[in-house]
Order: sequence, then C-alpha cells, then structure tokens
Amino acid sequence: MWDSEKTEVIEASRRMEQKGLVTGTAGNVSLRLKDPGGRHLLAITPSGRYYDSLDVDDIVVVDFSGERIEGQLRASIETPMHIAVYQARPKVNAIMHSHPVFCSSLAVDGMEIPPLIDEQVTYLGGEIKISPYALPGSKELATNVVSALGPRNGVIMANHGALCTGRDMREALAMSELLESTAQIYVSALRLGKVNQLPAEVVELEKAVFASIYGESET
Repeated sequence: MWDSEKTEVIEASRRMEQKGLVTGTAGNVSLRLKDPGGRHLLAITPSGRYYDSLDVDDIVVVDFSGERIEGQLRASIETPMHIAVYQARPKVNAIMHSHPVFCSSLAVDGMEIPPLIDEQVTYLGGEIKISPYALPGSKELATNVVSALGPRNGVIMANHGALCTGRDMREALAMSELLESTAQIYVSALRLGKVNQLPAEVVELEKAVFASIYGESET
C-alpha cells in the first residue's frame, strides 16, 4: 500500500543527496499519508541506509505514536521530530531534514539568518532561527525544532543541520535548496564584511504575502 508515496520519498531522498544536501546515510525524508481509515500516518526513510539502495519496501510507514504500520526496517531515528512537526503544522505534508554545509556552518556558529533577500521572506517565512541543541532522536530535539520553526518553512538545528517543510515533496526540496543558498549568501556577505538586511517595512509586507500563501500562525 502507498507504493507511489513511498516512491516519492525515495526519489526526493536521492535528489537531496545528488544536490549535496547530505552525504552518506545522513538526513531523512518523510511524507504525510492520506489513510482511508482516518489514521495519522507518514512514510519515512529508514535508519542507516544509503539512498541509492532503497526500494519501495524499505520505506517505513508509522503512525503518529511512532508505531510501525508497514515495513521491516527501523524508521529514521528522527521520526519523533517529523511527527511533532506534522502535529504542529497541519498544512505541512512533506519534511526534509538535511545536513548542508553552509546551514551546518551557521548551526555550529549559532548564527540565525536575518531577513536578507526577498525569496527568503516570501517562501521561507522570514528570519531563520536556530533550535537549541538536543540529542538526535530525542523528544527534546523535536520540541526545540517545532518551537524554532514556528510558522516558517525552514529552521537550522544547532550543531546538527537543517529542516525544511512543504505542502508537497517538491516544495520541501525547493525550500531545502533555498535555505542552503540563503545560508551561503549570508556566510559570503559576512566574509565580505557587510550585511545589509531588507528594510523592515519590506519584511513586514513579504511576511504578509507568506502568510497568505501558507496560512499558519506562530506556535
């Protein structure tokens, strides 16, 4: 069941790797599932598997309590974080957790990204916050990420990586690419010695545009 959705997860995870957003078995990808029985479910990549080796049966389906519904492999250690985001953000249908270089550099340095470019505000939702560090797979990490993500489509995880959301898988991947390119722009501007943020009135206007598209309030 859900073979097409599982295939979508596999294809997105491979594109994530091909675009340099992760190396090896790092990161994880999930998709919210529509269950005829009304259960809250998601399909997620398994733990410790190379993306180019995955087939449909390797993708794990779990419910929002973390119980495995389909699949023989162990679901990603970050499954609780994905579940927490889906529970907090009803309009999110896909999540991509990656370890891109520039986002990870800011994650290590503890630097949030202020509003720098129009696309960042219009599509990611504004400033990019950093969630406090917590152990991978922990309830604390899930709580921290949901809080720092808020209504936005991207967050940086301290000493860890990044997480992006989308209304569908294509959007989650696009947000992941946009977040990493924004981080690269910020790091480059810092190296050049001057960072000019967007004017406050522009940020306010573009956040309103973002809210009209994505329609979720601060948590």
